Parts: sequence; C-alpha cells; structure tokens
Amino acid sequence: MSERLLHIVHTESSCGWGGQEIRVLTEAKGMIGRGHRVTLVAPAESRIAQAAPAMGIPVVTLPIARKRLPALWAMLKWLLREGRGIDVINSHSSTDSWLVALACTLLPDAPPIVRTRHVSSPVNTSAQTRWLYQRAVAHVVTTGEALRQQLQRDNGFRADSMTSVPTGIDLARFTPLPADQVKAAHRAMLGLPAGPVLGILATLRNWKGHAYLLDAFASLASDFPEWSLLVVGDGPQRKNLEAQAARLALSERVRFVGNRDDPEQWFKAMDIFVLPSYGDEGVPQSIMQAMASALPVISTPVGAIPEVVEPDLTGLLVATRDSLAIAAALRCLMCDERLREGLGQTGRTRAQARFGIDNMLDRMETIFRAHARVPSSCAV
Repeated sequence: MSERLLHIVHTESSCGWGGQEIRVLTEAKGMIGRGHRVTLVAPAESRIAQAAPAMGIPVVTLPIARKRLPALWAMLKWLLREGRGIDVINSHSSTDSWLVALACTLLPDAPPIVRTRHVSSPVNTSAQTRWLYQRAVAHVVTTGEALRQQLQRDNGFRADSMTSVPTGIDLARFTPLPADQVKAAHRAMLGLPAGPVLGILATLRNWKGHAYLLDAFASLASDFPEWSLLVVGDGPQRKNLEAQAARLALSERVRFVGNRDDPEQWFKAMDIFVLPSYGDEGVPQSIMQAMASALPVISTPVGAIPEVVEPDLTGLLVATRDSLAIAAALRCLMCDERLREGLGQTGRTRAQARFGIDNMLDRMETIFRAHARVPSSCAV
C-alpha cells in the first residue's frame, strides 16, 4: 500500500531574497512533483510570494512580515479556517515560526510544526525560545550538521529533536562546460573578456565579504593582468562596491552583472569561485552550485561551510575579514591550473554524491511523514 500524500504548508516571513528563500521554493516545487499538496504562506510584498506562482506553487498572502498582534490574528484566522486540512507546517524564519507556534497554541486541533533553521546565528537561551524549539515544534531541521551541533551544545536542545538536512541543488543544471566547448567562446557569449575569471555569486550584503575580495584582487592585479573578477548578484551594497572598484582602479576588470535567472551559465565562465563570507551561514547554495560546476572554492570556516569545502580536496578555507589571506589563496590557485582542475573535479564528484535535490526531498519527506498529523480515521 502506497503512503498517503500530505498537505504541507511552508511559512516564510522574510521579504528578502537569497539561499533560504530559494531552498523553500525548490523544496516546495519538489514536493509538488511527488504528488503532495503544498501551500506557501508569505507576506504579499515578499520576493518569495512573487516568485512562487511561476514555479507552480500556490501562495496565500498574509501580513506576517513582523511580530505584531495583527499578524498573529491573521495567521490564527487562516489556521482556524484551513488548519484541519493541513498535515504539517514547515516554518522558516523567526517571525513566522513564532506566529505559527503561538497561533497553534490557540487552536483545538493544531497541525504539527517542523522548524527549519537556515543560519548559524546564535539562538538565545531564554525560556521562551526553549519553549519554541523544544515544545511548540515537533522537530527542528538545520541546513548543516554544524548548526545542529551548535543548538545542542549552546542551547541544550535534545539531539533527537533535530536533524541536519543540507539543501539540494539541480545537478543536471549545474555542470561544467562540455569538453568540446571552449571557455573563451562561452565568455564572449556572456559579454566577458576571454581571459581567466574568478567569480562570486551572492547577494551584495556586507557580510558576504565582497569588499575584502575586491581588496585582495586589487593586490594581485599587476601580477595577473589577464584575470578579471565577475560579481553575480545584487543587493544593498552594490553602489558601495562599484565605488570601491573605481577607487582601486578596477572598474575595467570587475564586472557587476546583477541578479541572473541563468546562474549556471555564469559558473561555466569562472575558473575559481570565491565566497569570503563572515556572516551566519548554513551551507550556501552558491558553493554547492560552484562545486557541481567543477570549480575550486575559496571560502571561510563559518557556519556549515567546512562540511563541504574541504581544504586541499575541494578548495581552500581562509580567515574571515582578511584580504591578505584571500589574496594568498587566490595566488595559489591562479598560479596553478592543474591544482584548480584537481580541486574542481573532486568538488564535482562530492557534489554529485551529496548535493542532489532528491537527497533533500527524501529526507524532508521522511521527517514530514514522521511528524505529520495522524488522520482521524487512523487515530486510536
């Protein structure tokens, strides 16, 4: 007998855009592809609510961007109307997790909650937060093992109440160029110079480390005149970073191309991928995408990044906020094509074994089934 299909509700209060929102949409689309019913609840003004319909994901818009009584009331009213038809709720950000948890305490027959924790920022040790993570939700999912261990070590959360499920990526989409295609021609198609390229794909926020990468690249500019820097992504720091590139006399060698709907094509143009983040990371999807594209990776030991960037196997790890360390790692790889290729091929092999979407969907489906509401016909 086949297992029953579920109605899974994802809640996301974030109005930003990045790896977290992309994972929510990817997971939702994947579960729909497996026959489950999926609903996304998000603020009308959020990027995720605007992007979901094009992916075939039904959206309910509620004013849940902030922790306010009107937001709680909106969530409660919707759950009172729809809650009995929901098998499990998967919350993602702090605000929607609190709103869902509090609303469910006021329901006579509330659906269970699975809380996904995407970042490694510290979780406070208050009694209220412990209630949220250990009593209000049925299970906690983290996007990296380091995040799960952090919650167990620093907050004393039970090990059996948490599972690490890394984000999955489309391995058919992120691949290196076929052997019969030349990178110079691919770069020309994208409007890039023919020479070698180091690149970064990330939202242009302070903590992604773009400013340190620019300083590092400037220190190497005269020694590696054929190299250029490709910056894929957009965000609040774009004007500052463009001004920094101008001050460093790099405007002709740094390309800011903004957000792209075809990131796989831009990875194919790169020779080295760099993400010098000093923020609260899980495992950034861009690193997994770069590895699947057979690129060596330079990054930092924050969050769960060391779980995928293994020094001298798939890339190099450097200290955070350290342009000199970034420059040293870049010099090492820029000087050695064979090393770049070796690290890239090992990274691709690891990505193919570990980072597929089906791995993520299998594990999330198991968690949802384990904690989903028991149908009334099956209740004892």
